[in-house]
Amino acid sequence: MAELTYIGIGSNLGDRSAFLAAGLAELGAVAGIDIEAVSSIYETAPVGYLDQPSFLNAVFAVRTTLSSLELLHIMQRIESNHQRQRKIHWGPRTLDLDLLLYGSLQLETEELTLPHPHLVERLFVLAPLCEIAPDLHHPATGEPFAASLESLDGDQSIHRVGAYPCDPHPLQDS
Repeated sequence: MAELTYIGIGSNLGDRSAFLAAGLAELGAVAGIDIEAVSSIYETAPVGYLDQPSFLNAVFAVRTTLSSLELLHIMQRIESNHQRQRKIHWGPRTLDLDLLLYGSLQLETEELTLPHPHLVERLFVLAPLCEIAPDLHHPATGEPFAASLESLDGDQSIHRVGAYPCDPHPLQDS
């Protein structure tokens, strides 16, 4: 059975829009993954490590028959294909893919924690998530993500910059 899953995507190095488009296209080309919805793109200031460029961020929903760990490993491979380097915690990156939610699964292992442990703290995740899934609730607390979004203070900057740079379902030539 396919699980409805939410993935965050971001970039703050190089051609940020191109990295977002490539990440979505590569993930959408994987067998067992069907992209269902893609948020707008938001430009956001960095969080944590502040001495870096602004990010472009979005969230997308996929239905997948892959396990959560299989999906995580594919996402990490796609990041690596785009020269993602993990030198500084929360540092600059060409492409960042974060598994936010995998159905209602609650999991805490060394490799993966679901729901994503910082999900309700980050405006750059909650704003696009609530755009594509306004009625979604946190699987552990039952709290609507829209309420979490409203409760965030104003110290994070974000603004919508437009639609996603590519169509996740391009038309096929007949």
